Amino acid sequence: MATLMSTKQAAQYLGINEKKIYSLIGDKGLPGTKVTGKWLFQRHLLDRWLEQNTENYPPVESTPETYKNLLIITGSNDLLLDQLLELFAKRHRLPLPVFSNLGSMGGIKALKENLCHICSAHLLEPEGEEYNFAYVEEEFGDSVVVVNFCKRLQAVLVAPGNPHVVSGLEDLASGRLRIANRKEGTGTRLLLDRELERRGVSDETIPGYDTAFGRHLDVGVEVLAGRADAGLAIAAVGEMLGLDHVPAIWERYDFIVRKDVFFSRGVQMLMALLHDQEFLQMSGRFAGYDLSTSGQVVFRV
Repeated sequence: MATLMSTKQAAQYLGINEKKIYSLIGDKGLPGTKVTGKWLFQRHLLDRWLEQNTENYPPVESTPETYKNLLIITGSNDLLLDQLLELFAKRHRLPLPVFSNLGSMGGIKALKENLCHICSAHLLEPEGEEYNFAYVEEEFGDSVVVVNFCKRLQAVLVAPGNPHVVSGLEDLASGRLRIANRKEGTGTRLLLDRELERRGVSDETIPGYDTAFGRHLDVGVEVLAGRADAGLAIAAVGEMLGLDHVPAIWERYDFIVRKDVFFSRGVQMLMALLHDQEFLQMSGRFAGYDLSTSGQVVFRV
C-alpha cells in the first residue's frame, strides 16, 4: 500500500509551512485525498507533482534502455527483414519489435543518437568492395558490432520481357530510361549516385532521378504500373511482382549494434532467430538472398 502522509507530514516532506499546503491544493493542483475531513497525501504522487512542476527541467538523454518493452530497428528496409520481425513478434510477446524505414544513413544517425537498438545498413564504401565499415568507423570508432544479416542481390527491375533491352546498371546512367529512384540516404540511392559519378553523368540528365521512393517495393510498383522504365531495387521485389530483373551487384546487408546493448535480451533474441529453422525455410521463398554468413560478426578485411 502507498505511504500516506498527514498535512503536517506532507508540509515537512516538501519543506514548507503547513498552511501553504492548502493553498497549493487549490492553486497548483497538489495531489491529495480528503478522508473524514482530513487531507491525506501519497508520497509518490507528491514526487510526481514536484517533477511536473519543475522549471528548466534538464533534458533526459535517450538510450536504448529507455525503451525496455521495445526492440527498435532503424535503417534500410528489406523484405526478408520484415519476415524476420513478424516471426519475432509471433514467438515473443515482449519486447515488441519496431522498425523505422530511415534508409541506411538515417539508421546510422539514429544509432548514433541512441534512438534504436539496431541499425540495418548496406552502404558501399567509396573505394573498394567493403560495406558499412568506413561509415561505422567515422561515427562510432570501435564501439559497435557489425553482424551480417544477409547478402542480397541488387538488380535493375524492368517490365516483363525487358522491352528497353536493359543490360545492367550502366543503362540507368544513359539517360534513355525514365527511372524510379530511392530516397536520399538509402544505400541503393548511393549505389546509383556512385555509378553516375564514375561515368561523369549529371543527375539532371536522368529522367525520374528526382523521384524519391522509401521502399524497394515502391520502386517495383512504379515499373509494374508503367510509370517508370526501370528502377534499382532488390531482386526479391522483382520476383514478387512478376517483373524481369537484370543483376547489378551482390551486396552485404548488415546489422550494426552498440557493444553496450549487444548482449541485451531483445537483441540476442533477434540474433537467435537468424539460425532458426522456420526463418531459414521462410527465406527460401524469396529470390536473391544468400544467408551463408547470416548471424556472423564481420570485420574489415
